[in-house]
Amino acid sequence: MLNGIRKSFSAKLSLGILLMAITIFVVSLGILFTQSRHIIRTEVVGRANAVLNTTMQKLIRNLMTIENATNAYTWMIEQSFQPESILGYTKRIVQLNPHIDGCSISAEPDIFEKYGRHFSAYTVRESDSIRTVIEEPYDYFHKIWYKTPHDLNDACWVVYTDEVDSLELTLDGMIASYGKPLYDADSLIVGIISTDLSLLRLSKVMSEVKPYPSSYFMMLNNEGRYFIHPDSTRLFTQTIFDNADPREQSDIYALGHEMSAGKRGQMAVNIDGSACLVCYQPVPGTDWSLAIVCPESDVLAGYYRLTYIVISLLIIGLIIILLLSHRAVKHAIRPLNQLLEKTQAIASGSMEVHIPKSQREDVIGRLQNSFATMLQALNFHMGSVCYTTEQTKLRNEELERATRMVEEADKQKTTFIQNVSHQIRTPLNIIMGFAQVLSDGSNEGLSDEETKSITDMMDHNSKHLNRMLLMLFDSSDTGLSEELNSQKQDIVPCNDVVNEAIGYTNMHYPNLHINFQTDVPDDFSIKGNRLYLMRALRELLYNSAKYSDGKNICIHVMRTENIVRFMVEDTGKNISEADSKVIFKFFAKGDDLTEGLGLGLPLAKRHAQNLGGDLILDTNYHQGCRFIIEIPY
Repeated sequence: MLNGIRKSFSAKLSLGILLMAITIFVVSLGILFTQSRHIIRTEVVGRANAVLNTTMQKLIRNLMTIENATNAYTWMIEQSFQPESILGYTKRIVQLNPHIDGCSISAEPDIFEKYGRHFSAYTVRESDSIRTVIEEPYDYFHKIWYKTPHDLNDACWVVYTDEVDSLELTLDGMIASYGKPLYDADSLIVGIISTDLSLLRLSKVMSEVKPYPSSYFMMLNNEGRYFIHPDSTRLFTQTIFDNADPREQSDIYALGHEMSAGKRGQMAVNIDGSACLVCYQPVPGTDWSLAIVCPESDVLAGYYRLTYIVISLLIIGLIIILLLSHRAVKHAIRPLNQLLEKTQAIASGSMEVHIPKSQREDVIGRLQNSFATMLQALNFHMGSVCYTTEQTKLRNEELERATRMVEEADKQKTTFIQNVSHQIRTPLNIIMGFAQVLSDGSNEGLSDEETKSITDMMDHNSKHLNRMLLMLFDSSDTGLSEELNSQKQDIVPCNDVVNEAIGYTNMHYPNLHINFQTDVPDDFSIKGNRLYLMRALRELLYNSAKYSDGKNICIHVMRTENIVRFMVEDTGKNISEADSKVIFKFFAKGDDLTEGLGLGLPLAKRHAQNLGGDLILDTNYHQGCRFIIEIPY
């Protein structure tokens, strides 16, 4: 009987439709009644966490904006710590940063004799206006926003309630303040800069986005004290543990401890007699924790839509049965139509046709499998022919490329040998010519100045010749192996190695003046190979002296957080865009008539790269040439 069903087209069709209908109804109803609560809870957690993450990002952006603005102005305030400058900086910080509600810069006692013991400049944002004043004298030294960063001797966030006192300007409600000490040249604290964020305004911004109508945000510190809560009477004066019985409201205590410990998660909690789902996570860089509270009265509203979902599923199930029935019949005859289309394509000469294997055992399945086997055999033989043709073509192309490379290498070798012969012959002829003049006695009529000029010329050309031989050795396989195997753990003082490179250049060009500027102290050193760093710097200075006007050569040493830069610039001829693409290739020169072997800059770049850095051409500099060596430290 089973074998008959497997081979009967109509029986298979009826059985398939029946099984699909049963499967759809069973699965639909099972998911509906067993997973509905899980789905709703998952949806609530997802929506709440999404809103919490969005709000957290807003909060972090506010905090980071305040920190960045404060840190950016700190060094300028320290450089010009005067009453007039302090007023201007507090106003500028608030004016340029819309997330900042206030900024005060308060001096240590008796810093400014004119103002006595107290001096505090304060700028506050009032609606659409900004006001800046020198605060009336009051004992701010014991205020939390001043004392905490002062005692910690470091920047920190604090939260406090703004007291009205007798001050001219204040912010309403609780304030989150980022305080940072200010130092004088002797690293002594001269004051505190405190940048304020109104938690009242922040709470209003947070309340604009809610996943559910009655949901709200709350924020606690590491003691469980409320910083943000819709009930303003709890702010700053109460903690989450107040008025909670540990035995009957253990969930409140568990939530408070989780948030106070800076953990992330979600928890079902009974708050003020109402069951709620609370999602919470810590605020980075602070000891605060932000949470969103979603009452279950809002959450379970989805259950009321369950009846409509059931009705909809039943209707959709019936429609699906009708569609699947139609699809089943259409699917039964689809292989025949596909076989007709593909056999017509094969008959027209196209072999880019694929007929899949069928698992069906009826006559249509066997027919499809027979065509698939036949097409597979044809494609195999055709593929063998195409593969052999393609491999032959690829080998011919490789042979052509290899031939061109051999011809190009032979041409480069001949050009390089001719260039080396010419470059060596020129200084060698000069040395030999002057040596002959000095040796044959014809120099008796020469003055001391002429004799010194001749010897200086011989010395210059001998050094030039030695420099070329050294570059040839460095470019050889032996030189490369020696450089790769060299020790890179030398302690190299940056300023000393620059002075040495300048001295070497002045040996070749005695009248040349090189301007040396450095942003690093004389005792600042890096780990590397002194010899190869020296050679790279000497090559850049030598090229500047050789190819520029020689009047405005400058080498500048500077550093960032982890990189030392050696910048050599001149006011000579610019390097064209075409030449800039080949100047770092070995034996390549912008002009065949140009003096040199085409090794200097490639070797300097290789030295820099073997030291872990790089040599680059600054294409944004148009008054001459500027090369930069970057070495990590």
